[in-house]
Amino acid sequence: MGSKGRTVMEVGADGVAIITIINPPVNSLAIDVLYSLKDNYEQALRRDDVKAIVVTGANGKFSGGFDITAFGKFQSGKVPAPKPGFISVDILTDTMEAARKPSVAAIDGLALGGGLEVAMACHARISTSNAQLGLPELQLGVLPGFGGTQRLPRLVGLSKALEMMLTSKPIKGEEAHALGLVDAIASPDDLLNVARRWALDILECKKPWVASLYKTDKIDPLGEAREIFKFARAQARRQAPNLQHPIVCIDVVEEGIISGPRAGLWKEAEAFQGLLHSDTCKALVNIFFAQRGTTKVPGVTDRGLAPRRIKKVAILGGGLMGSGIATALILSNYPVLLKEVNEKFLEAGIGRVRANLQSRVKKGNMTQEKFERTFSLLKGVLDYESFREVDMVIEAVIENLSLKQQIFADLEKYCSPHCILASNTSTIDLNLIGQKTKSQDRIIGAHFFSPAHVMPLLEIVRTEKTSPQVIVDLLDVGKKIKKTPVVVGNCTGFAVNRIFFPYTQSAIFLVEHGADIYKIDRAISKFGMPMGPFRLCDLVGFGVAIATGMQFVENFPERTYKSMLIPLLQEDKRLGETTRKGFYIYDDRRKASPDPEVNKYIQKAREISDVKVEPKMMKLSEKDIVEMIFFPVVNEACRVLDEGIVVKAGDLDIAAVMGMGFPPYRGGIMFWADSIGSKYICSRLEEWSKMYGAFFKPCAYLAERAAKGVPLSSPIEQWKSRL
Repeated sequence: MGSKGRTVMEVGADGVAIITIINPPVNSLAIDVLYSLKDNYEQALRRDDVKAIVVTGANGKFSGGFDITAFGKFQSGKVPAPKPGFISVDILTDTMEAARKPSVAAIDGLALGGGLEVAMACHARISTSNAQLGLPELQLGVLPGFGGTQRLPRLVGLSKALEMMLTSKPIKGEEAHALGLVDAIASPDDLLNVARRWALDILECKKPWVASLYKTDKIDPLGEAREIFKFARAQARRQAPNLQHPIVCIDVVEEGIISGPRAGLWKEAEAFQGLLHSDTCKALVNIFFAQRGTTKVPGVTDRGLAPRRIKKVAILGGGLMGSGIATALILSNYPVLLKEVNEKFLEAGIGRVRANLQSRVKKGNMTQEKFERTFSLLKGVLDYESFREVDMVIEAVIENLSLKQQIFADLEKYCSPHCILASNTSTIDLNLIGQKTKSQDRIIGAHFFSPAHVMPLLEIVRTEKTSPQVIVDLLDVGKKIKKTPVVVGNCTGFAVNRIFFPYTQSAIFLVEHGADIYKIDRAISKFGMPMGPFRLCDLVGFGVAIATGMQFVENFPERTYKSMLIPLLQEDKRLGETTRKGFYIYDDRRKASPDPEVNKYIQKAREISDVKVEPKMMKLSEKDIVEMIFFPVVNEACRVLDEGIVVKAGDLDIAAVMGMGFPPYRGGIMFWADSIGSKYICSRLEEWSKMYGAFFKPCAYLAERAAKGVPLSSPIEQWKSRL
């Protein structure tokens, strides 16, 4: 079978057949693997020398689940999907679970999705204490499709099963044992032996022979079950009002409780087929692969360079960003030096790191002992003396060019020649920052998002002079501190801030022309953003909004919408959430309420901009609001692609989702744009630019692709060759 995935079977002298899943790296269940599993099973059942069966996975991993690359092939029709019920009913239920020889799953590493579903079809499960078990299918817009919706509730109870499926969170072996999902815990070295003995004990009636599909002891009485379903539906609708598949999953579980598990399996099979072809599934699968593709950078990661070991990191500046970055690093066991200009600032910076860690202890995510061990990795300093021993420095001071230039000149003097010199700037050109040094090849941007120890994105900014080795090193650090890194080129705003600068500007444009602030925020929240543009402005503060806005006004004067609305609010000491007044007014618990007072500032801004209220703007539909705010964002994203600031559209999809909270179930900014179509987006922008000017004018990249009907996200070389 060549390099295709497969299962292999070995029969021991004790009469136990060991069937091993082999499909590196995580033993995913490709169709070939499932066919092979069925063949091995049938063979084991036919052979007289086989008394019992153990299913396991190669290289310390049971199975990471169904092969997600097959989704795209099924969706496009390139490969026919297996007939409904072939895997869940024919293989797992009627071949494995109904077998007249007992089977035990020996779980190490991970049993996720289809992997856990295979294990649940066995008559018992033995796991290592740290193995991860879960059903994360809802993250991909589908539901467990190999019988998981029916077996998990019967093994762990309804409430816990719904929680595990709806949150997609895995549990460790220890907890799985306490819940009854696994029958015993064994060390990795002893796992197979314990599983073999268990299988033989079942055969000899020393251990129970359990078909989990028909277990009933954990199922609640029907009245109570209905209440659990009602509560789960209400929660799912509140947390994800735009998503259907969590409700479908609850319906399928309920069908099994009311009509019996066999009926539940058929309903699951039918629902899986329907969801597989949904827009949500296609969008979430796009995000899944785009996230894994951000670390592939042509000309950098394909040169065979191994990352150098970063043993110690220094951070300049203990403010909000610096302390957040320090927290992220020490949480992943990097020793960190935190430098400040004086004792007072240093104490405050160290205090912030301590508070970040203490909040984890409070939430039960960290033990006191782990807190002390982690916090001991941080050391505060007031000078550069100890910088000779660090492998990377991250500068996180205020956005002031001359200050940054001075810092980088100092770093060149004090740091070793191999030390990486990184800046967390969000807007300033890196070439200017490193202008006064001779070390341009090791200067790189490490742009974190606030709060840095929580937000998952890391923009790695390269200049023409940054060496590939330094990029590879920073990609490795990003991975180790559990960030998703996106490599971008050097320009104003880099990728995230650059493509989203029209977001707030479009919103202000609409308000000055007559649209209601709060209606805009409601429409954008309903679309799926964590909050609307005005609520976001209040959160980040008007100082930041004006400073970044000025960068775009200076660099892209022809396409920025200039308004005095925010400066007018700022003049009156309305600076956003911190002053309890911005576009909204805030109570003691920071709850936002609309403030009619804002209208007088809007009126004043209109007069300065010489703009008249348009009656049609006062009656904009939610669809129009979403388009007028996001189409300029798509337009800027097209420019970023065209200029080669990012290497592929998938990187922008991830940047939008992880940097700005764009809803992942819409697939990212470019995927969403392609689902609407470049022709429509371009025609709307053309229409608005004729009425309102250059702010809406479609760029050449967008116009060309719209004219030729080419997707915005298809690679430049690819569509040119197609033409």
